[in-house]
Amino acid sequence: MSEFTTLIWEESGDRVTVRLNRPEVRNAIDETMVAELHEVCARLENDPKILILTGCEHEGRGIFVSGADIGQLRQRRRDDALRGINNTIFNRIATLPAPVIAAIDGYALGGGLELALAADFRVATERAKFGQPETGLGIIAAAGGLWRLRKLVGESLAKEILLAGRILDGAEAREASLINELHAPEQLDDAAQAFADRIAAQDPLAVRISKAVMALPESAHPSVDNIAQAVLFESEAKFDRMQAFLDRKKNR
Repeated sequence: MSEFTTLIWEESGDRVTVRLNRPEVRNAIDETMVAELHEVCARLENDPKILILTGCEHEGRGIFVSGADIGQLRQRRRDDALRGINNTIFNRIATLPAPVIAAIDGYALGGGLELALAADFRVATERAKFGQPETGLGIIAAAGGLWRLRKLVGESLAKEILLAGRILDGAEAREASLINELHAPEQLDDAAQAFADRIAAQDPLAVRISKAVMALPESAHPSVDNIAQAVLFESEAKFDRMQAFLDRKKNR
């Protein structure tokens, strides 16, 4: 939409594609982009849709996010850190009602990888680059990298990335289960849409409740599962979808 200056918003039916669009600085995350991502979240919290987060091209190369805007980051002090500027928006993205897909080509470094980690799913190209170079800049990956990365790839590899500066390419990221799918650059957008199609084929309420329940602490289970299932057992979609399944089985 025209009011965005760092993003391109594309809405189609059950999904929204948001294209990060600061190619001149390799999509470095600045405060304007953070504010606009908050506006994206506000809309999708009010009207849940699948979100595809992707980058843009610059001089024939794909760009996801090269990191935070270092010029702004260098000026931040203790109180800025305590505000959790990037942490807050990435957590908001992670807790959106409907699933989020990150489609990654090129650099996903620092805040870029943390943004990708906030998504539910990641599809990428072989030329994608994943890393957390914060310790080389005298800081930590404080916007989710220290814990989301470990959950996905395990402690040993996470430490190599976080403490020794290792950068993974797309193939290495797929082998480490950091990403879900690997595609050629020219196929990435279609692959992200196809992934969204698979989600959209499920019952939206069941997907939404599953995502919310999965995010709860272990101590909440199994009681919360029973309550969530009780809600779904009364939904019209449950009766319609199960009847359709029985009809298909009967007609085989």
